[in-house]
This record gives sequence, structure tokens and C-alpha cells, in this order.
Amino acid sequence: MVRPPAGRGRKRRTGYGGRSVSKTAAAIDAAKAQGRTAFIGYLPGGYPDKQTSIDAAIALVNNGADVIEIGVPYSDPVMDGPVIQQATTEVLARGFRVDEVFEIVKAVTEATDAAVLVMTYYNIIDRMGAATFARRLAEAGGAGAITPDLIPDEAADWIAATEEYGLDRVFLSAPTSSPERAAMIASASRGFVYGVSLMGVTGARAEVSQAAAEVVAAAKSAGAERVCVGLGVSTRAHVEEIGSYADGAIVGTALVAALRDGGPEAVATLAAELSGKNLNPRND
Repeated sequence: MVRPPAGRGRKRRTGYGGRSVSKTAAAIDAAKAQGRTAFIGYLPGGYPDKQTSIDAAIALVNNGADVIEIGVPYSDPVMDGPVIQQATTEVLARGFRVDEVFEIVKAVTEATDAAVLVMTYYNIIDRMGAATFARRLAEAGGAGAITPDLIPDEAADWIAATEEYGLDRVFLSAPTSSPERAAMIASASRGFVYGVSLMGVTGARAEVSQAAAEVVAAAKSAGAERVCVGLGVSTRAHVEEIGSYADGAIVGTALVAALRDGGPEAVATLAAELSGKNLNPRND
């Protein structure tokens, strides 16, 4: 077993551009300081085209998102439900290039102050090379990456690359994670731990799984400083419920459906509703 670098009691090397502080953690902490749950929004990179995906991500930030996830389209998205699968299939069909993701991240980070993560299956990072992918993501202004199919004990190359370039790395903790596994995930993660609220694929659901609170509690007990919950989150009520026990709520499918049906304007409307900005406008 490869042990990841300890998250506590260890001096972190300064990464790309002198970055030693997690941009994602800072965004989540800023939301907490304002007395609210951090809102994390996911959109597929390049959907329905590159410029529209950039416009939609900027609309997300302008309407309350604290952290943005840009998904890297992939041919075998085992975690994604039908709405996201359809969107990424369309992107791949038009000849998507991984380079586009870095271009999208760069455009969003230049236009906003949000922490921008990429969400990608690890095969894409591995094919490019962990160090090269990390360097290019850092150069684009990205905060880090979520790797849903990578476990910490197989992540030595990625952990080393993210340390070198000062990037966040987000691992997933599930209802089935043992206490020992949860501790490893908490130690290896930087930024936050992604709490999977249920076993299955992404998709909007009527209720947040009752297991979500237990996943958060287990991750916190294992040493995670920040835990954000995703899968099945689609309404303001879900965000408020999650905020009672977690640091952030992650919304994907509902935003992708809004983009599909109404473009960036619909994303802006839904984001304002999810974040509560249309109820309590912020002056930031």
C-alpha cells in the first residue's frame, strides 16, 4: 500500500506560482464565514460548445456559485447519469480535445474569482502524465481536480504532481467506506472530501439520501476538515438540508439540464435559486 502524504503536521511545499493555500478551501471557508453553505456547481466542459460552456460557468459564478467543477468528457463515464452522459456524448461526437478543458478553465478563472476544479476520470490524467496534466491545469489557473475513480492508495503519482504544483485533490468517500478508508481519504484530500450521498450514478432526485449525513460525520470523524455532498442534489431545499451538516452542496445534473434546455440564462436562473442569491442578494 502506498501511503499518501499526511494532511496534518507536515509542512506543504509551495506549488505553482507560489500557491501554498488551497483556493477551494478558501472559497468554502469564505461561504461559511458569511453564514451559508458553499454552493458547488458542475458543468461538462465544451457543452454544447466551448464558448457556451464558458458563458454558463461564468453565469454560475455570477449567480452564487463558490466553486465550479468543469467535467472532462469521457467515453465511459461510470459515475454519470443519463443527462450528463448524453451531454458528454455530444461533446465527444463533435471532436472534443482535452486541450479545450484547460482553455475553458483559463477563460473562467480570468473572468471570475471562483475556485475552478476539473472533474475527470483518472485515465485522462494518466495518459497525459500526472505531472504534465497538473502543470497545465495550474498554468490555466485551475484550483485542482476531482478524480472519482482514483483511490488514495493508487494515487502516488497524482499526489506528487499536485504537491509540486499546489493543486487541490478531491477524493470521494461513500456510504460503504470503512473507518480506515475514510481516514486515508481525509488525509490524502486537499480542498475538501467529496461525500457521495448514495451508491449509484449522478442524477436529480426528489430527496437527498439519508446516508449523506452519516457519510459526512464519518469523514469528519476521520479527520476531514471540509466535506461537501453530491449526487442527487437538485433544489434549494436540498442545499439547505445539506448545509445543516456539511460544508457544501454539489449540484450537477439539474444545472446540465438547465443548460440543455435554456442555455446560460437558464443556468443563471437556477444558480440564483440554488444559492439563495435571489432571496438574499450578496454584495460581492
